Amino acid sequence: MMNKYYLFGALALMVLGCNEKKNESETAPEPVYYSEPYRPQFHFSPEANWMNDPNGLVYHDGVYHLFYQYYPEDTVWGPMHWGHAVSKDLVHWEHKPIALYPDGHGLIFSGSAVVDKQNTSGFATNGKTPLVAIFTYHDMDGEKAGRTDFQTQGIAYSLDNGETWAKYEGNPVIGNEGIKDFRDPKVFWHEASQKWILTLVAGDHAQFYMSPNLKDWTLTGEFGKEYGAHGGVWECPDLFPLQVDGENESKWVLIISINPGAPNGGSGTQYFLGNFDGKTFTTDQKEPKWVDYGTDDYAGVTYNNVPNDDRIFIGWMSNWDYARDTPTEKWRSSMTVPRKLALKKVGADYFLTSFPIDGMDVLASSELSQTWEINPKETTSRTIEGLDQSMIQLKTTSKDFSITFQNAQGETLVLTMDAENNQFSVDRRKSGKVNFQKEFGNKIHIAPTELLEGETFDMRILLDRSSVEIFINGGLLTMTEQIFPNEPFNSLTVENRDSQSDLTIDSVKKMESVW
Repeated sequence: MMNKYYLFGALALMVLGCNEKKNESETAPEPVYYSEPYRPQFHFSPEANWMNDPNGLVYHDGVYHLFYQYYPEDTVWGPMHWGHAVSKDLVHWEHKPIALYPDGHGLIFSGSAVVDKQNTSGFATNGKTPLVAIFTYHDMDGEKAGRTDFQTQGIAYSLDNGETWAKYEGNPVIGNEGIKDFRDPKVFWHEASQKWILTLVAGDHAQFYMSPNLKDWTLTGEFGKEYGAHGGVWECPDLFPLQVDGENESKWVLIISINPGAPNGGSGTQYFLGNFDGKTFTTDQKEPKWVDYGTDDYAGVTYNNVPNDDRIFIGWMSNWDYARDTPTEKWRSSMTVPRKLALKKVGADYFLTSFPIDGMDVLASSELSQTWEINPKETTSRTIEGLDQSMIQLKTTSKDFSITFQNAQGETLVLTMDAENNQFSVDRRKSGKVNFQKEFGNKIHIAPTELLEGETFDMRILLDRSSVEIFINGGLLTMTEQIFPNEPFNSLTVENRDSQSDLTIDSVKKMESVW
C-alpha cells in the first residue's frame, strides 16, 4: 500500500510541474516573423503556401501592386488564385487578401493589369479610375476531358486601387479555337494607334491582339514559330520599347519564358529585339538571347504605368524542374529582387541589361568590410567573416578568379570567372541540401563572358538565406540561383589567379530584413 504522505508529495510535484510548464508556455517568446529556415529576408515570399509566376504588375496612386499565382491550401501547386501584395518602394511589402478566386470559367492563371485612365472599358463610376486585370482562365474539367480549348482570357476590374475586384460579366473576352497552351496575356496602351495591345502565347509562338476597350479583341499578328529557343512551351510574354543607353535610338523588346529549354536546364527566359508596328513584332534575331543564365529566374514580366517610364522587372525565383520539391515547409518559393531593365549597345549588337533597383541599396547598412585589394604580387586570396545576408561589390581587371561562400559545416557555394574558357560559373553542388531532386545539384551552371569587354568590369552579388543573385557589368550578364545551406554562409574567400591583374572588393555590407 502506497504511503499517503508520499502520494500527497507526488501529487504536489505534479501540480507544481504543470504550473511551471504553463508558466513557461505563457512567457515563451513568439517566433520572430519570417524567421523560418531558408526564409528570404529581402526578397518577397508569401506568408504561407505555394506561389509561382508574378502577375498583374502595375503602379497606381503611389502603390506598386504585386499579384502572383497562389494556392492558399498547400505548399505544392494546386488550383490557382491571384495572391496580392502592395508596396510604396518595391522593397517593403504589405500582404493583402486574395484578389481573384477561381469561378465557373476555371482557375485563375497568369496575366497582367493596367490603369484604364481614359475609362475605355466603361467600368468607372463616380470618377474612379479602373484597374483592369487580364488573365487566363483554365478549365480543369475541359483539360481532363481531353479538349484543347480549355484556356481562355478573362478580365476583372477594381475601383478602389486593387482592394476589391469584380469579374466582367461578359467573360471570357477571348475564346479559344483549339490551342492547348493559350495563355498569359500581357497588355499595354499603344499611344500611336490609340489602342490596347495584348500579347499572349499560343504553344510555340506569340500572338498579338488589339482592342479599343479591353473587352473586344482582334488578332493582328503572330511571331516566333521559327525564332528563338523551342525546347519547351512558350509562356509569360512581355512587349515594350526601350531607348538604347547613350544612343538616340530605341528598340522593342519581346520577353518570352520557356519551359524546358533554358541554357542550364529547365525553365528560363529569352528575349528578342526588333520592331512593333502596332500589329505584330518583327526581328532579324534568329537565335535567343537570355535575360538570366541562372536556373532560378522564370516567368518574369515588367510593371505597367511606372513613374518616369522605368521598366521594372520581377521574376519567379524557381525552376519547374524542382519547384515543388525545394526544402521549405511553411511556404514555397520567392521572387527575385526588382530589377531595372535597360538596353546597351556592345559593338554592333544590342543587349538587355537587368540590375537591382536603387531602392535595394537602402537595405545595405552596416559595413562588414571596407575596400580591400588582392594584389597577386602580395597575396592571392582574402577571407571575410560574418556574412549572413549580404551585398558584395567587386571591381576587377582579373578575369581568372573564384569567390567561395562557406559555413561552419563546410558547405560551399563557388563562383568562378574562367579566363581560359571565357565563362562564368556557379557551383552549388556542395551548397547544403541538394539531393531533394536530381536536377538541382547535379552540375555546374555556366554563362558565356564574351560580352564583358573592356579592361575593368564590376560585379554585384546579393546573398540571401536561400538565394544568390549575380550582376556583372551593370547586369549585362546575370545569374540567379537558389541555395539551401544547412546554416547560413558566414565567410567569403576571394582568390585571384591572374598574376598580372588586381582585384578589388569595394564593399561587403549586411542586408537588413524587409520583414
